[in-house]
Amino acid sequence: MFDLFRSRDKAVRILLGALLLLVALSMLTYLIPTYDTGSSSGGTGQIVAQVGKEEIPLTDVQRLIQQNLTSRQLPPELLPNYIPQMIQDLITERALAYEAQRLGFEVTDAQVSDAIRQSIPALFPQGNFVGKDTYAAMLAQQNLTIPEFEADLRRQILITRLRSIAVEGTVVSQAEIEQAYRKKNQKINIEWVKLTGESYKSEIQPSAADLQQYYTINKASFQTPEKKNLIILIGEQAKVAQTVNPTEAQVRTMYEQGKDAYRTPERVDVRHILFKTTDHTAADEPKIKARAEDVLKQLRAGANFADMAKKYSEDPGSSQNGGEYKGVTRGQMVPEFEQAAFSLKPGQVSDLVKSSIGYHIIQVEKHEQARLRPFEEVKDELTAQWRKQRASELMQQIADKTQTELQKDSTHPEKVAAEFNMQLVRADGLEAGNPIPGVGASTDFDQSIATLKKGEVSQPVALPGDKIAVAILTDVIPPRPATFEEVESKVRDSVVQIRTQRTLQKHAQELLDKAKAMGGDLVKAAKSMGKEAKTANAVGPTSTVEGLGSLSFMVDVFGRPDGTLFGPFTAADGTVVGKVVQNVPVDVTQLAAERNSLRDEIKTQKARDRAVLFEAGLRDRLTQEGKIKIHQDVIQRLVADFVSNKG
Repeated sequence: MFDLFRSRDKAVRILLGALLLLVALSMLTYLIPTYDTGSSSGGTGQIVAQVGKEEIPLTDVQRLIQQNLTSRQLPPELLPNYIPQMIQDLITERALAYEAQRLGFEVTDAQVSDAIRQSIPALFPQGNFVGKDTYAAMLAQQNLTIPEFEADLRRQILITRLRSIAVEGTVVSQAEIEQAYRKKNQKINIEWVKLTGESYKSEIQPSAADLQQYYTINKASFQTPEKKNLIILIGEQAKVAQTVNPTEAQVRTMYEQGKDAYRTPERVDVRHILFKTTDHTAADEPKIKARAEDVLKQLRAGANFADMAKKYSEDPGSSQNGGEYKGVTRGQMVPEFEQAAFSLKPGQVSDLVKSSIGYHIIQVEKHEQARLRPFEEVKDELTAQWRKQRASELMQQIADKTQTELQKDSTHPEKVAAEFNMQLVRADGLEAGNPIPGVGASTDFDQSIATLKKGEVSQPVALPGDKIAVAILTDVIPPRPATFEEVESKVRDSVVQIRTQRTLQKHAQELLDKAKAMGGDLVKAAKSMGKEAKTANAVGPTSTVEGLGSLSFMVDVFGRPDGTLFGPFTAADGTVVGKVVQNVPVDVTQLAAERNSLRDEIKTQKARDRAVLFEAGLRDRLTQEGKIKIHQDVIQRLVADFVSNKG
């Protein structure tokens, strides 16, 4: 067995978790179809890099790209920037496995088997292996063989072993633990002043000339985005359903084939009042029974059953509803309750019924015998069901025919819309990402029109509400420089934002300088500028102060000496200047309770840092030794092909 999987050391267990994650990710990498760049550089013979004698084929990188596209982990337009990092990660994995083998590490078949059992428990239901044929069939569905999968798993085991050695022996001192505890729990008393733009409106508001000047200087940054004109044909299943009607024979056939769905079992609507004996001693039972008998007596005298149930019943499932249960069938309740309920006549109240739960008083409101609902009773339901099913079938046909007809002739969409009873929507001047008339916000629809050229027809797209949409791109309005009139409000916002920041920084610095000149007296300095200094006591880096919000923006202030002036800091809606009035002594009484968790956190971070350094050093050394060879031309073509395909 693989020793790593049996280790009790926490760090190794963490690494085990990492291994299982890597196995899962590795599987995902293989389970995603290969991304086709459409270029000759995407052939299986192309090699991205070589580590030792092992080659990293272009297809491995393509799988990673497709995985990211499918899972939408990154926007497609950003992926080219990350492709080199993906390749670097693949090289690092191969380098770690190469070094592990060079150091003499081996992975036995038993260790691979143990790793599979740990990472894919579904292959071992109730502890028994499903069999090699099922195992192979499962992998074959993903275009993966057992040797391919297990070779990758062996590599991940080697990598994990080497990483565990690289971080082994990480030591955390008591001083580091105490320092981390103090940093985590440090608190200070502060004085603070927040300056807001509201106080300096006259300085901030720009003139017309200011706006025009800013626009002229930054004209290139003010662009009207590309816009598209669309004609959209929208089909609704509900409309289609209104146009189709089944024959009597079709509905009756549905009834005969699905008769069992229209059989109703014997059932009763009841109310009951429960007096629980559970959670009570045997000595309490006479008192409980006496209370139940008293309530029964009141019911016999004419008391309202629902009111009495709300007042006395101890059944949390029904007491607030007056003790009511509707549609009770045999087998749903305890036997004694069931026997009484199905033997009473509507309106009749039972005697006390004793069950394992307690004492019940039962009233039957309605009793229905088992029966088959006749055809006439369910005919309307069946007709509606047939229409819905038929409309669903027709919707796919309509979608396909609509696309075909529009591809033949996109100049007369109104004829196609009329033929298939579809709504025609003209949407002009659409910008990417904005809601579309008749469609709303739909990522699938956006993707269907993203690469269309003028005159082309989109794929049919399913919309919420059982609708479909097919679009024709009638025109593309390219981006252009915006006129001043079109973006005047944006220009004003930009100028006001810049002036606000500059003005607040200027006055905040003025306040800070005054406080320093006054011997650190922030209160006096603020008053001289018509501002008020406020206080906040015993606050930490994660504290929230009314008027300031979260103090994470001033995390560097904590730990500074008493009397230290700080700022200016930009807060959410202003600029802050402050003073450390006093460092509050840290309460170390809880250090012992947190010592172990702090040690583990520090150790994990140290191990992570050490692993990063180890991997970088290993890559550099193997590159210098000529063991790592990277084919930059293949990588550059891959990135270029990806960009051109996305463009």
